[in-house]
Amino acid sequence: MGDPSGFLNHGSRELPVRRPVALRLMDWKEVYEDFPKETLQTQASRCMDCGIPFCHNGCPLGNLIPEWNDLVFNDRWHDGIERLHATNNFPEFTGRLCPAPCEASCVLGINQDPVTIKQVEVEIVDRAFDEGWVEPVHATRLTGKKIAVVGSGPAGLAAAQQLTRAGHTVTVFEREDRIGGLLRYGIPEFKMEKRHIDRRLAQMEAEGTVFKTGVNVGVDITADALREQFDAVVLAGGATEARDLPVPGRELDGIHQAMEFLPIANRVQQGDLDAPTITAAGKKVVIIGGGDTGADCLGTSLRQGAEIVHQFEIMPRPPETRADSTPWPTYPLMFRVSSAHEEGGERVFSVNTEEFVGKDGVVTALKAHEVAMVNGRFERQEGSDFEIEADLVLLAMGFVGPEKPGLLTDLGVDLNERGNVARSNEWATNVDGVFVAGDMGRGQSLIVWAIAEGRACAAAVDTFLEGSTSLPAPIVPTAAPQR
Repeated sequence: MGDPSGFLNHGSRELPVRRPVALRLMDWKEVYEDFPKETLQTQASRCMDCGIPFCHNGCPLGNLIPEWNDLVFNDRWHDGIERLHATNNFPEFTGRLCPAPCEASCVLGINQDPVTIKQVEVEIVDRAFDEGWVEPVHATRLTGKKIAVVGSGPAGLAAAQQLTRAGHTVTVFEREDRIGGLLRYGIPEFKMEKRHIDRRLAQMEAEGTVFKTGVNVGVDITADALREQFDAVVLAGGATEARDLPVPGRELDGIHQAMEFLPIANRVQQGDLDAPTITAAGKKVVIIGGGDTGADCLGTSLRQGAEIVHQFEIMPRPPETRADSTPWPTYPLMFRVSSAHEEGGERVFSVNTEEFVGKDGVVTALKAHEVAMVNGRFERQEGSDFEIEADLVLLAMGFVGPEKPGLLTDLGVDLNERGNVARSNEWATNVDGVFVAGDMGRGQSLIVWAIAEGRACAAAVDTFLEGSTSLPAPIVPTAAPQR
């Protein structure tokens, strides 16, 4: 380790300062100020280079965290990006969007604040791009094999980059008009500016990956044609079927899924629209769902000029510190305040929506009641009924799996008991030459899992086509934990 006593001399965890709320609500730029290099190196010195680095266990990618912490501390940034890229194709994405299970399992976190692993990661890759160190990695030979990757989210992009570097001819199909999947249209600009996607795509195109947008595979190109034209197919379309709330009044106008609302806001920032067609401006907004997507809806609504925003969560308010039910090194259940929560709105816990109320076909309010968890089930609390005004309701309750009609049905792939695409330990479906990675097979999960699965699936495809592979395969398929 760079400083054997760093964790003793620098006990406090320090992160970049967020821009003032009043200022950042006036734009859509990322919310953090620049982080001084010297401060980052001090934070990196807190890494203890543990004999058993549990941060490796917390990270599905197997990131070499103690190594690049030490390299940053010793001002060896170029070596740092080499070690970071060895396990992670897109640290600029994970460094901004991942909830950092690595930090939750940091050994220092047993009795102190954990190392700022995620911040070191993003600073390494941002500097690497600024210095021109991120260059195309070309295959040493071409195999002549053609591979189709369906979906351009993090799993699809990771699989595509690995397979291109292995010498295959890879075509990524995306039904939207731009590459990126939910990274492009589901993540607000204030969490990750889309220039980060574009500069990585430029590297991938230079390496030889072919991108085709506006192609709905299963409609614009049939499943049979896909299998005929390509030697292997990787399904990486994500879990895009949103969980609905089938209560009375659901048909009223003004009630939208989060993934109807957020992409429109992103398209305004991309310059496609002058103004959003679904907007929170001047409205009383209720967001149903207390997770990250709900927070994204909150920050977006506030920037659009909502009059008032309430975010409902059926679960009880988490404790301020790590709950006893999630001991180290597991990911802690605890109360978290995102940048969006800091900006405004009211969070309401332990509530269940039972009905939407409307007038002239448009939502005007919703009826709800408080709940309590009893023997693993939510029970209505008598006398807790209330009604709240709302003229925009956003459903942010997660996703239930991939869309079945179309490609999956036409291919004839088997589904597991949770409705996701079933797969073997070699990432293969029951259809010869068809593989699956990311949320389409795993179910809704984290970006680090998507990238890790994309990388491992690529190794399996390379083995299928060539008989062996030199690509890393860090994990075997597992289902996401039931939520």
